[in-house]
Amino acid sequence: MFNAEKVTKDIVQWIRDWFERNGKGCNAIVGISGGKDSSVVAALCAEALGKDRVIGVLMPNGEQHDIDMSRLLVEHLGIRHYVINIKNGYDGLLGEITDKLGSVSRDTTINLAPRLRMATLYAVGQSNNGRVANTCNLSEDWVGYSTRYGDNAGDFSPLSMLCVREVKAVGRVLGLPEVLIEKVPIDGLCGQTDEEKLGFTYETLDHYIREGVCEDAETKARIDHLYALNRFKVRYMDVFPYEP
Repeated sequence: MFNAEKVTKDIVQWIRDWFERNGKGCNAIVGISGGKDSSVVAALCAEALGKDRVIGVLMPNGEQHDIDMSRLLVEHLGIRHYVINIKNGYDGLLGEITDKLGSVSRDTTINLAPRLRMATLYAVGQSNNGRVANTCNLSEDWVGYSTRYGDNAGDFSPLSMLCVREVKAVGRVLGLPEVLIEKVPIDGLCGQTDEEKLGFTYETLDHYIREGVCEDAETKARIDHLYALNRFKVRYMDVFPYEP
């Protein structure tokens, strides 16, 4: 049985301990999307370090239809925040790449934005004595639903061992607005919700991860395929095992 209150306290203490070892006095830099993961991570950091040591970074790519959810979160927590629009950088770099290559893949256009956002977070962090938070959860990592060196990067990761249903439970312990906890997850990149793109629900995935049960054989096969295909994203970079 998942004990949300205990796990929340344990994560808060883990964050405090991590900063004592790896950035005493530093700030936590959190990319704020308005979804449950970034909301929970920001709230955990505020609880662990105090709101004055948490900096939220909102990074729309032009117009972001749900940016009001991001604003709701930073106002609810009372944390300092910056709105940094990546559109000029995105358009400029994509245009330059397209000009040189002649054409680019759809995945290139989708994954460039989160990689620019991660570069932005590190730029903000280096100018504000910061350490960058990773906001991925176990369910997303399980099936590779993240961008390598984009949203799956960071200096510390409070939620990587928690599946979606557990992240939501932690969010409720932290007193986050329900609209943020239950916001339909959408990557903001390809126009689809997470579950539409994956082809199954997070409820199904979480049940398979935690209980080892997936009633639908086709869905189980798809999850297993995505798991095997994307393991490299959560490993350290593979290196040639040379031994002199």
